[in-house]
This record gives sequence, structure tokens and C-alpha cells, in this order.
Amino acid sequence: MRISHNDPRYGLVLWIVGLVAALVITPFIGARNLAIMILGLALLAVLLAWHRTRSRNRQLYQQLHHPANRLSSHERLRYDRSEQRFRALLESLPRVAVQGYDRKRRVIYWNAASTQLYGYMPDEVMGCRFEELIIPQEMRESVVRAHQTWINEGVEIPGSEMELVHKSGRSVAVFSHHVMLGQHTDNPLMFCVDVDLSVQKQAHRDLEFIRRYDPLTLLPNRAAFIAELNRLLEDEDRHRAPLAVFFIDIEHFSEINDSLGYEQGNHLLTQVAERLSQHCYTSDLLARFGNDEFVMACTHLDSRRHALQLIDRVDSMFELPFMLDGKPHHITVSQGISLFPDNGEDAQSLIYAANVARNRARMPGESRFQIFSHEFHRDLIYQHELLKRLENAIDQQELALHFQPQISRSGRIESMEALLRWFPSEGGMVSPSEFIPLAERFGLMGRLGSWAIEALCCQQACWKAQGLHGYRVDINLSGEHLRSTAMLEELERTMQRHQLSMRDVGIEITENVLVQADETVKAHLQTLYHRGMKIAIDDFGTGYSSLAYLKQFPVTSLKIDRTFVMDSPESLKDRAILAGIVFIGHRLGLEVIAEGVETSEQLELVHELNVDLVQGFYYFRSMRAERITPLLETQPLFQGLRDPSLKK
Repeated sequence: MRISHNDPRYGLVLWIVGLVAALVITPFIGARNLAIMILGLALLAVLLAWHRTRSRNRQLYQQLHHPANRLSSHERLRYDRSEQRFRALLESLPRVAVQGYDRKRRVIYWNAASTQLYGYMPDEVMGCRFEELIIPQEMRESVVRAHQTWINEGVEIPGSEMELVHKSGRSVAVFSHHVMLGQHTDNPLMFCVDVDLSVQKQAHRDLEFIRRYDPLTLLPNRAAFIAELNRLLEDEDRHRAPLAVFFIDIEHFSEINDSLGYEQGNHLLTQVAERLSQHCYTSDLLARFGNDEFVMACTHLDSRRHALQLIDRVDSMFELPFMLDGKPHHITVSQGISLFPDNGEDAQSLIYAANVARNRARMPGESRFQIFSHEFHRDLIYQHELLKRLENAIDQQELALHFQPQISRSGRIESMEALLRWFPSEGGMVSPSEFIPLAERFGLMGRLGSWAIEALCCQQACWKAQGLHGYRVDINLSGEHLRSTAMLEELERTMQRHQLSMRDVGIEITENVLVQADETVKAHLQTLYHRGMKIAIDDFGTGYSSLAYLKQFPVTSLKIDRTFVMDSPESLKDRAILAGIVFIGHRLGLEVIAEGVETSEQLELVHELNVDLVQGFYYFRSMRAERITPLLETQPLFQGLRDPSLKK
């Protein structure tokens, strides 16, 4: 059906085009104003078309009933069909609710989209005042006043977003535009066109949630926590009351992901979030900051001593196991705490201080919780400076291997331990206890390991070329080394290149490495063991479940930690532990080495206990290769006879 531009319904066609454009554009927030403009123009077009059609229909109606202007049945049928098509088109408009009201605000028109949007059927609302149907109670007075002002003074009601009311009582978000027809007549009519904004509003709420909350744990995220903490700190009612920020980190979380999978890792995070939430006061703030990091701000704080009590409270949350993959798992956390106003005046400063304290708590040998001290900050700056220097140490040829002999009960050098030393070009030697943990934390163990393996194999090959055979040299490998297939392949290639056998080189690993060992580490140790390499547990007795490791891992030697040797001549407990380790080691067919032997009394005791090898300052400090070589060439017996110069 063609519609001429002279046809009153021509405006309706324009309106439909505008409406479709508005519906397409409206969901996009950036085009909202354009959509509103198109919708307004479309509304104006339809109502003009409706008004023109209504006037024409009135004329036709008068003609129909005038005796002189009787229409034929064909003309009457065409008129009725045209009217039906017009109303059907208006009723079928999707998502656009159209209502008409008289000057007393009574409903005179209500399309199907209005029913869908507000829940009322047309026969329920006809003749009812619109403010009693869909206008919230608190808005009714102002809406009635605006309607009267428009009729009496010509002040239009602007289009706007608003929250109206569904029949059920729930809120309905719409964009509502209004047009007044016949304003200066006795029967002005107001038409409202409402577009449902529920999809856009929900999308906005979803975006706002994503912006402020962690989707896994449903806790606030970093940005939301910082904003809320700053608001709390600026609250004048608090009067600078004490506040503590806790930075909580799940220990060994990556191992859980690796061994049980990310699904179980996520399950653990949700359980941790639930426990922390249950133990928080309503005034506390809690957020998930990162992968395994949670931050909490406790406002109910009256002293530093109270902060220590809160630390115990957090620790107690993790006493019960977490169920992962149907089995109980015990989890530990590291905690860093900062205090307001001592450690910062704003959220960023307090979080930074708590994070520094958390990092300190994660360091080997430190307590699992730390309250921030400015000393931590100074140490952090020093460590970063040291790290930069360590990164350049290999290229600057500042690293060296020292060797400490291991003496048999017969007094001969049987093997040696290779120890990494760092002599910076400026300043004195840096202790391994400083730079090794630093390298482990910042991923430098791979480079240091590669350098040490090459240096060891090169020196061992040099000794063999001089005819000095049969002296095994052991090197310490970290967990990072043992998890790396590439590193072990490099070890084998380097040994082959220098024509060394598995009897020429051994490895030492600490109990901490075994605590964190996964299936990859176990497989690599099995491979080295079956190829004939000696594997020693270093510092034996200082870790956890040491005896279990002897059953689980392929080891050939035990190195008794110096702490058991140091006081053994005087301490019956240390002597009993020492004797027990030697007995178990020998019953399992393992070589037993005593570390840290410094006095004749200690030497006499370990010999009485039938320790196989002795290592310590009683015989030698660690030395450069050029000082070891003459000893290997002459092979004197060191049975209580020491060269004082070799101890320096």
C-alpha cells in the first residue's frame, strides 16, 4: 500500500522510521542523546499524524451521518479498513509504550506495549488518572503540577529518564517523552511515549559491578577498596581514630593451582573470602586485590596490642582445613599490617606499607606476620639496589666458586661442596644469605645456576686433566632448577661437553625444596638417581617430616645440619638426635655427612657415631680452586692435623 505525503498517515511512516533508528541506537550509551532526539521527532510526527487523522475522521463521520452525504458501502468499508490498519500499526509497535490522557489526566489511550511495560490491561485503566497508576507516590504532586502548568502556562514537560511503577509495585526504568495537542482548546490531550530502559539499566549495573567487584568472590576490588578506605579516612566523625590495614597472602597458592587445577584454586579463593567475610565486623572493609591476595581494613582498633590480637584472629580462621577436590587441605597465610595514622594518611600509603610488611613476612626465616616498620622500607630500597648489581654480576665476572672439602674418617678428602660467592667490584663480599634469597624471589636462580654449572664442570674437567680423579663435587640446586627440564638438560649437556660422568658431580637439595616438590621435581630426581648421580639432602633435620622424604625421594646422602653438631658435646638432646640421624641413615644405606664441625670435641663425637664424612671449619673454610689443587695433588691425611693457613 502506497501512502502519499498528503495522506495524514504519512507522518506515521516517518515516525516508524525514526522509532526504529531510536531503538537501534538507544542501547548504546554514547548515542543516547541522539536516540532521544530521534524519539522526540518520531513522537511529534505520530501525534501530528494522529491529530490530522482524527480531524479528518471527524469530518468523515459528519459526512457519513449527513443525509446529503451518504457514503456507498464500498467507501464505508475502505474507511473502516484504513482506520483498523492505523490502530493495528500503532498497537504493534515493539518496546514503545504510548498512552493518551485528557486534561484531567484520565487515560484515553493505552497500547499493547504499555500493557507489557506496566502490567495493566486497557480496560483496567481507561478513565483512570495516570498518577494513580504508574507514578510513584513521592512524584505525584510534582507531576500533577507540571501537567497543569503546561496546560495553563505552556511550560513543556521535558523528556527524561525516570523510575515509574509497575502494577506489581516494582520499579520500571523508562525514558519518557511528552507532547500536548490542542493545548489552547477546551480539550487538550497529552500523549506520553515511554521507552523501556531495563536492558540498558541492567547493562549499566553489570558494568558498574564489574568495575567495583571481583566476579569470583563477589568482594570489592582494589579500586573500590581504595575509594571506600579514603572516604573512611576523611570522615570527620572518626577524629583520626586508629585503623589497621591487613594485606593477606595465601602461601603456596600456585602449587595448589598446579596440582589440583584452577577450578579447585578458585574454589579455595571463594572459601577464603567467605571465612574472612564471616569474621569481619560490619564497619570493616574487605577486598580481593589480586590472584591470592586479600586486603582488610579494621576500624575497631584502639592500640597496637589490639592489632596483634587481630593477627591471631585472622590466623585462627585458617586453623580448620579447606575442602578441595573432596579432601581436607590445611592452608597458611602471610600477613602484613600497617597502622593509621602511624604508617600513612591515605589509602595508597597504608596499602603500600601493608604490602611491604607482607613481603617481609614471606621471606625465609621471618614470622608469617609483620607489622610495618620504616626499617622494612630501607631494606626494600637496599634489596632493589642489590638486585640491580646482582643482575650485572655475571657479566662483570664478579661471581666465583669456592670449594669446601669433605673429609673421611681416614682423614682423606673424598668430595667437596661447591659454594657460590659474590665479590662486587665495589665493596666487600656479599653473603650468600643475602643474594641467594633475593635471586630466588626475583627469578635470577636460572642465570646463577647456569653460570655455576658451567664453572663447576670446567673446574672439575681441569682437575681431571691434571690427573686428579675420584673427587666428587656437589652443587646446590633450587626448586626452580629442579622444576626446569631445560636446566637439567643443560646440566647433562655441560657435563658431556666437559667429558664428566655422573660420578664426578652430585647435587644437594634442601628440605624446603622437597616440601614444595611436585611430580615434575620427583620425576627429575628419579632420572638423575637412575643415571648414577649422588643426591644429598642438605641441612637435614631442620625441615618438616624429614623421615618421610627418605621414603618418597631417591636420595643417597644426608647432611646433618650444623645446629645439631654445634652443641652436641654438651647437649644430650642434640647428641641423641645426631645419633638417631646417623643410625637411620646407615640402616637405609645412605652416606651421612656432618656439617659445621669446628672443634675437636665435635670431631671426636661424630667419629664415635661413625659419621662417614666431616665438613667444617675444623678442617677448612671454603677456598678457591687454586688453593684446593695442591691438597688434591699431595693428598695429606687430615686426622686432627690441620694447616692453620687453610682455615683462613
